[in-house]
Amino acid sequence: MKNRFTILGCGSSLGSPWITNYWGKSNSKNKKNLRTRCCAHFQYKDISVLIDTSPDIKQQIIRNKIKNIDAVIYTHEHADQTSGIFELRPYFWMNKKKLDIYASNKTMKELKEKYDFVFKQKHGYIPIGKANVIKDKFFISKSKTKIQIEAIEVPHGMIKSTGLILNKIAYLSDCSSIPRKLEKSLTHLDYLIIDCLRNKPHPSHLNLEGALDTAKRLGPKKTILTNLHVDLDYSLLKKKLPSNIIPAFDGMSFTF
Repeated sequence: MKNRFTILGCGSSLGSPWITNYWGKSNSKNKKNLRTRCCAHFQYKDISVLIDTSPDIKQQIIRNKIKNIDAVIYTHEHADQTSGIFELRPYFWMNKKKLDIYASNKTMKELKEKYDFVFKQKHGYIPIGKANVIKDKFFISKSKTKIQIEAIEVPHGMIKSTGLILNKIAYLSDCSSIPRKLEKSLTHLDYLIIDCLRNKPHPSHLNLEGALDTAKRLGPKKTILTNLHVDLDYSLLKKKLPSNIIPAFDGMSFTF
């Protein structure tokens, strides 16, 4: 089995189109502008890991033919990253064991408050998740397989989000800046997957200019722009980008 990283969803918090069928400046005829909420998955040997559980996680998993989930890593506590956690129950039933759930201390506290049924018995329902608080480097293991992941804390407006680095891939889906002190961890990357909300500046996200400046500073082999708002049309954006920087689309994947 090849190691594979998949962008399950690359849309901003309301997706594209919005529930009102608003497409903004995106061409509704281009399927790559149909964006579910930000979420990702990687398969490393026999380990299957979700990054966040968006409100669209059920269709994302079915569409990408993901058969099993061993663990979930949460980048932060916002609803567009966490509210799909309810959908994970069938993996607990199928595997007959709790899913390992990884998050920063603050995010884990929020998860336990909002989704208490996942972690403790309630109204006769058995908890499906095991909480693992992460900081710096941590491992996810299954049988004889082990993968090391580095967690870095990045600003996301008024809160902090967890960026993830594994096998020369960095996933920074929600960030408003990249502090200089983190640059050493983010050099020599094969892939930089980074927040790029819109053209105009935003208090909680990198805009296009900020994402391009960050990519230039860090110098990865390939940069993928994610968390795309309806203002950013896939084809128009792709035309203006250099060849080593590309917009994400739902279902985009690569081997590593």
